[in-house]
Amino acid sequence: MESVTDNLLKATRGQPRAADELFTAMYDDLQRMAGRFIANEPNRNRLTSSSLVHEAYMRMIDQRRVDWQGRTHFFAIGARVMRRILVDHARRVNSQKRGGGWSRGTLDESVTFQLERDEDVLLLDELLSKLKELDSRQATVVELKFFGGLAMKEIACELGTSLRTIEKDWTMARAWLRREMKRIIDS
Repeated sequence: MESVTDNLLKATRGQPRAADELFTAMYDDLQRMAGRFIANEPNRNRLTSSSLVHEAYMRMIDQRRVDWQGRTHFFAIGARVMRRILVDHARRVNSQKRGGGWSRGTLDESVTFQLERDEDVLLLDELLSKLKELDSRQATVVELKFFGGLAMKEIACELGTSLRTIEKDWTMARAWLRREMKRIIDS
């Protein structure tokens, strides 16, 4: 079997079947990533890790113009796609449950960013969108760390910056998110 890098390059060039071979090679890793996401999903109306991976595959295969930079870049894109799927799913479930309106929930502060309810997924997505307006790199760090499960070194490599900078961004972003959640809860 060819290397992941070879398949990434072939997929970038638009060669037939390269994307399928790439996903076959990366399937187990994508399953593990999806499993981390699903562990935080509410039990009712829960997605399965397989359904999440397959939906991500369908969305990522449509991104033929992506210039895959390597394995870490592949997983960063995968994390973003899976985040969108989970947010869309939470919105759909929440809309059905509450007739379209939703109330804000809190993230469990004893475990950083443990999402247990659909409302929490939506709240985190809303906060990440706001953070992206303030500091896009910090928002990307949170997305890659939380949704992608990437290590700090991998994030630094993906973003082309130092490990220390990424660690500072992570610390600042977590503090900002906690402050914003507290402000929302108290209002």
